[in-house]
Amino acid sequence: MKLQALIFDVDGTLADTERDGHRPAFNAAFAELGLDWHWDVARYGELLAVTGGKERIRFFCERHVPEFLHRVDAEARIRELHAAKTRHYVALCTQGIALRPGVESLLREAHAAGLRLAIATTTTPENISALLTPDLLALFEQVGAGDTVAHKKPAPDIYLWVLEQLALPAAACLAIEDSANGLTASRAAGLATVITRTAYTDDHDFSGALALLPDLGQVTVPLLRHWHETAYGSDNKS
Repeated sequence: MKLQALIFDVDGTLADTERDGHRPAFNAAFAELGLDWHWDVARYGELLAVTGGKERIRFFCERHVPEFLHRVDAEARIRELHAAKTRHYVALCTQGIALRPGVESLLREAHAAGLRLAIATTTTPENISALLTPDLLALFEQVGAGDTVAHKKPAPDIYLWVLEQLALPAAACLAIEDSANGLTASRAAGLATVITRTAYTDDHDFSGALALLPDLGQVTVPLLRHWHETAYGSDNKS
């Protein structure tokens, strides 16, 4: 089966947003709501083991401020914190968060070559719209984001949802990810996966990845098609 679609993660994959985007946005939200919490670079790296902003806040509370979760309004406060964090992140994006090397050119080349593009991420739709210019966002046929599914990565649910929306089997697609959680999710959905590492994910276990890259700077559509044939067998051309 020939390659028909590319499915991209967002944070860390399209742009290196975690350290200098999401992390300071969380800290700004904490300050706005009168909390003395602060996530430094190292702590945020640890918290990235959990996907999803609300889930990350809850995980932090469980380990460092469990009394916060004893409040009767704890879940409402977590939602409020996450909404504030999203506002601050969008504001940071308006100041400019650069896409990673090769991302924009690969998106445009793939679209021009007739490949369908989709997103499978745990970040919110607002964050995606803030990061990508309208013309780039328009290249994506399907966007699975935020709370589209109940279970976030490393569960495969968001990838399965995107495949269903595309009406394609996994064998017709490649996923592009940056983290072990993302790889676990994509592989569980049956997708061959290309990894672009970041400073936060450089030490992750990427066993089972189709290719492991520093970025997408040298990646072309012919190369992706070659990797796809390697993953699924060059004798299956249907």
